[in-house]
Amino acid sequence: MGEPGNNKRAAKNTKTKERVVLDNVAEHRALIEENLPLVKHIVFQVAVHFPRHVDREELARAGALGLVEAARRYDDDRGVPFDRFAAQRIRGAILDAVRAADWAPRSVRTLARRLESVEQRLATQLGRVPTLEEMAEALGIELHELTRLQDRVFRSVVLALEHEVTDDDDEDLTLVDVLVDRSQVEPSEELETRELHAYMRDAVHLLPDRHRLVIVGYFLEGRTSYELARFLGVTESRVSQLRSEALEMLREGIEAQYVGELPQPDEATGRVARRKAAFASHIGVASEWKNRLDEQPMSQDVIDPEPLEAIAAS
Repeated sequence: MGEPGNNKRAAKNTKTKERVVLDNVAEHRALIEENLPLVKHIVFQVAVHFPRHVDREELARAGALGLVEAARRYDDDRGVPFDRFAAQRIRGAILDAVRAADWAPRSVRTLARRLESVEQRLATQLGRVPTLEEMAEALGIELHELTRLQDRVFRSVVLALEHEVTDDDDEDLTLVDVLVDRSQVEPSEELETRELHAYMRDAVHLLPDRHRLVIVGYFLEGRTSYELARFLGVTESRVSQLRSEALEMLREGIEAQYVGELPQPDEATGRVARRKAAFASHIGVASEWKNRLDEQPMSQDVIDPEPLEAIAAS
C-alpha cells in the first residue's frame, strides 16, 4: 500500500535534483560568460613576463579552462567575490600550461630573465642597445661566458612554423614564409641559373676564334698563359689582353640580355659599338628560350666538345 507514495516521493526528489543541476549549470554558464573579459585581462598581465614566442592565444585558451574550473568550484558561502576567486584560478591555469609546454629547465628561464633585465637596464642608461662587452661587464663575467649563457637561452626557445614574425596586420608573415632552406634552391633561382648558364655557353661559342681559344684553354682546360702563348704564337701579355677582352665581351653580351630590348647593330654608332651590339644580338637568338631552361651542366663538354688543338685546327 505504501509503495505508490514512495514512488511519488522518489520521482519528486529526482525532479528536484534535476532542477538543482539545471540551475547550477545555468549559474555556471552565466558566471563564465560574464567573466570572459577577465581572462583577456589576466592574459595581458601575465604575458609581459613571457618571451614573445609564447602564443597569446594558447594562454587565453588555458585561462578560459581555468575560468570554467573556477565556476565549477566556486562557493559563494565563503564570502569571496567570484572575480577574485576566478582570477587566481585563471592565472594558475595559465602558468601551469606554460610550464607544461616548456621543455627547458627552470634554471634556464631564470637565466633568461636575468640577462633580459640587465639588457633593459643598460639600454635605459645608455639610450641604445648595449654591446656584448658592456653586458659581460655589468654581469661581472667574461665575454666567452656570456656567449655560452646566451647560447643556452637561445637553444631553449622553440618556435612553431606558424609563429607570426611581424606585428603588421597587413603583412601576415610566419616563420615558414621567411625561413630559407639552404640545402635547396628556389625554383625561380634555379631557372635563372639555367638561363644564365645557357647564355654563357652561347656567348663562348660566339666569341672570335682566338678569344674563344683563350677562354676554353685557360678556364676549362687549365692551361697556363705560357702554354697558351706558345700554342697561339703570341706573347703572354697578348694572351692576358685576349683574356681580358673576352671576359669583357662575355660580361657585356650577357648583361645586355637582361636590360630589356637588345641593341640593334644598325642603330649603334661606331665600329666597336656595332660589334658589341651584334655580339649581344647573336647571343639572344642563339637558343630558344625553352632550351635555355633545360638543365645542363656548366662544363667543358657542353661549351665545346673539342679539345683546344681541335678548335685551332678547325
